[in-house]
Amino acid sequence: MKIVFLDGYTLSPGDLDLSSLEALGEVVLYDRTTSSLVIDRAKEAEILITNKVKITEEHLAQLPQLQYIVVAATGYDVVDIQAAAARQIPVSNVSGYSTTSVSQHVFAMLLGYLNRTQDYYKESRSAIWSEKLDFSYWHQPIEELTDLTFGVLGLGTIGKKVAAISSAFGMKTIAYSRQPERDAMPNVTLVSMDELLAQSDVLSCHVPLNASTQDIINKQTLGMMKSSAILINTARGGIIKEVELAEALKHNVIKAALLDVLSQEPPPADHPLIGLDNCFITPHQAWASRAARRRLLQGIVQNIKGFQTKQMQNVVNGL
Repeated sequence: MKIVFLDGYTLSPGDLDLSSLEALGEVVLYDRTTSSLVIDRAKEAEILITNKVKITEEHLAQLPQLQYIVVAATGYDVVDIQAAAARQIPVSNVSGYSTTSVSQHVFAMLLGYLNRTQDYYKESRSAIWSEKLDFSYWHQPIEELTDLTFGVLGLGTIGKKVAAISSAFGMKTIAYSRQPERDAMPNVTLVSMDELLAQSDVLSCHVPLNASTQDIINKQTLGMMKSSAILINTARGGIIKEVELAEALKHNVIKAALLDVLSQEPPPADHPLIGLDNCFITPHQAWASRAARRRLLQGIVQNIKGFQTKQMQNVVNGL
């Protein structure tokens, strides 16, 4: 079968062995694909793999050979799954591969912010420490995690992992879930959304982007948080009303934001959150540890094998 991967660079910029994928058929891998090139590159594909390249109804109407789509991610909003279903094209995603990687990144950002390790690395390297009078110095008091209440918005697989880690650090951990009976877990207190916002010293977001979560962090909800609160988002940029977060940070409504995702990626240079002293942004890399990318590759391969053997798995559009 002809397999076309439209944007394979983020999966492997050259550091993964792709032989397990290449064994499944004739594989054509593009590093990146713009929307205008989708039809030309995918016109002979029987299996199409995409991570962030959008597949619309217009595209599908011009891809008569296409039999199956694999989204190289957990979120599948890049594919018009209803249009695919209408053409009897199943769509599968890959879930669970990035849980450990994302959870690690949450605490890398939080600890980096609280301890300012990168700042001090640079200052020691440039001999600023050498100029000080005391054996030890710091710019501001260093907070310990055990003194903070850690809030988790959304208790899916990643949210639960993050909550478990915060509990292991000795933090008081609270969480909001729309299905509290299902998501109850040890050492985590389930609270209302209003309580989560009001009580969290650190609020980490782990909800999918959909109609009910779009802009869930906005002027109103930010105003309910502590002025000393730290907001972390490794989920999707669209869950935050970014202009309103920028205003909140400028006026110290909350203390800081640690973000790995934005609504537009890459962001424009004049994005309202870029350059703020209390906003720290990493370029959507929380998911991308090498181990996570290996698991993602394995998930893609297993999905395609399931399709080829008529044992479909992880189908998200009901076919």
